[in-house]
Amino acid sequence: MKILIYGYGNPGRQDDALGVRLAENIEQWIQNENITDVEIDYNYQLNIEDSDRIAPFDIVIFADASTEEIDDYLFSKVNSDESTIEFTMHAVSPAFVLDLCRKLYGKRPETYLLHIKGYEWEFKEDLSENALLNLAKAAVFTKEKISEFLKK
Repeated sequence: MKILIYGYGNPGRQDDALGVRLAENIEQWIQNENITDVEIDYNYQLNIEDSDRIAPFDIVIFADASTEEIDDYLFSKVNSDESTIEFTMHAVSPAFVLDLCRKLYGKRPETYLLHIKGYEWEFKEDLSENALLNLAKAAVFTKEKISEFLKK
């Protein structure tokens, strides 16, 4: 079982960095625990090239900040049938990346999106206090999910 945790967002826009910060948190944990079947990646945004990145994995968890009305975080399955692309190639969804992976490589890893509730989006590098709390909860949840997946 190979797992990829892929966080994305803008570290210079406060809570938009939640996905990246989650990936960094999990990266430290897997190093401390000597977990070898989990890889970490993070970027400013998803790109079409990420379809190649996710192809070798059994499970992919994308992590991103959310402006939606959710509780602290929301974990949902990504369905490639719901793929959409924005106006430019500078913004693609996890579903689009998954669908492209299927079309180009014949692979369809089990894919999830972890939405982490954010509150502030100014040009600052620090997360808001409430976002830090949500990040901590999402990190605990993600570690539990990884442990579950590795036991399969």
